[in-house]
Amino acid sequence: MLRTCLGLAVALGLSSAAFAADPTPPKGFTALFNGKDLTGWHGWAIHAKGGSPYDLQKLSAEEKAKTRKAWTEEAQAHWKAENGEIIHDGKDGKVSLATDREFGDAEFLIEYKISPNADSGVYVKGTPQIQVWDPANVAQIKLGTDKGSGGLWNNSISLTGKHPLVKADKPAGEWNRFRILVIGDYVTVYLNDQLVVDHCKLDNFWDRSKPNPKPLPAITPLLLQAHPPGEVRWRNIFGRDIPAAEANEILRKKAGAGFAPIFDGKSFAGWTGATNDYEVVDGAIACKPKKGGVLFTNERYDDFVVQLEYKVPPGGNNGLALRYPGTGGPSQVAMCEIQILDDDAPKYAKLDPRQYTGSAYGMSAPHRGFQRQPGEWNFMVVTVQGPTIQVELNGHGILNTDLSKVTEFKDKTAHVGKDRTEGHFGFCGHNDPVAFRSIAIKKLPKTN
Repeated sequence: MLRTCLGLAVALGLSSAAFAADPTPPKGFTALFNGKDLTGWHGWAIHAKGGSPYDLQKLSAEEKAKTRKAWTEEAQAHWKAENGEIIHDGKDGKVSLATDREFGDAEFLIEYKISPNADSGVYVKGTPQIQVWDPANVAQIKLGTDKGSGGLWNNSISLTGKHPLVKADKPAGEWNRFRILVIGDYVTVYLNDQLVVDHCKLDNFWDRSKPNPKPLPAITPLLLQAHPPGEVRWRNIFGRDIPAAEANEILRKKAGAGFAPIFDGKSFAGWTGATNDYEVVDGAIACKPKKGGVLFTNERYDDFVVQLEYKVPPGGNNGLALRYPGTGGPSQVAMCEIQILDDDAPKYAKLDPRQYTGSAYGMSAPHRGFQRQPGEWNFMVVTVQGPTIQVELNGHGILNTDLSKVTEFKDKTAHVGKDRTEGHFGFCGHNDPVAFRSIAIKKLPKTN
């Protein structure tokens, strides 16, 4: 498949004998466009029937290759590479251009130049879009042209990020420069070195269901939008993968003020319960192998947000106890246990969907596919307000549930504690050395 797409992409871009110098990426970045031809790119009719990233996930490798081949051939009429630039002629909006390389958490550097009244965009996470257009186009002021480029244009008006914080565009005909950071579902955009979107959640264009829409795809290409009218030119396109440690630190810093550490990194001060079944290792609380029991805080909480990092060994199993009364099994007597599990371990292949990482155990199933490999640190945020629980994993919203509305339970066994309004926070040991660190809680005003 890759060989076919690359061959077509080369054909797509061979249009000039005079090539600009090879783009030189900054340290840590890779050039996604070689400045000569479209090797490493393919066509993507993302808005055509069957073109969404979720539609493509359903295809076999052979079907996907055939679809991309047709799209790439169609793109030849409107896309080309010339003199160190990727050019879209602005005459067709069906087939956009996407990198063969796919990204999860990533940073991108992109320069673009538009003709007067042009309209385009950059897609990250396979969804529209970081807006590119001419702010001098008075004919589209009702759409927001006067606010400038860089906003997450398809975000609902209720979400931040739809419109840029400032208008930072240079006039049509001059080069503009994007710096884009993508962590989970969150996007930060700088335009010409000015912050225009500050760590805002990108709405899922493909799933507007409430209250628990799908998270955006974990890994997708970078896409340059085909959109009439007006020619758009792109150059110096660079990308880098953001490693887990950096992504976790960004998510922690952006979580906001008000979080208080509840683990000092060296002792069980402030904790009680199964202290003999856990140990402090390298600044983390870890369950001892073949040990269990519940380790929980001395303090009790009603409404709160907890953020932490965790890592699981292969096959590892643990959980977060929410509003735990201090005795008994959290999955039954606490408000709930939020599952922590090596989801992809073969021995867990046939679990009830309400047993995987991020689930309100036995009651509400999470979206899956956003946990890192065993041995890597994950960043989780759990918000508890009244009967509702929201879970974010590595920046992806994977659960939004109201336990007061749950009437069906795993094994048809009701969870007697699900309506509990206060209790301790803790960890549910299940004999595996699952580790937790950077644990902090923010108290929220109690829900009436």
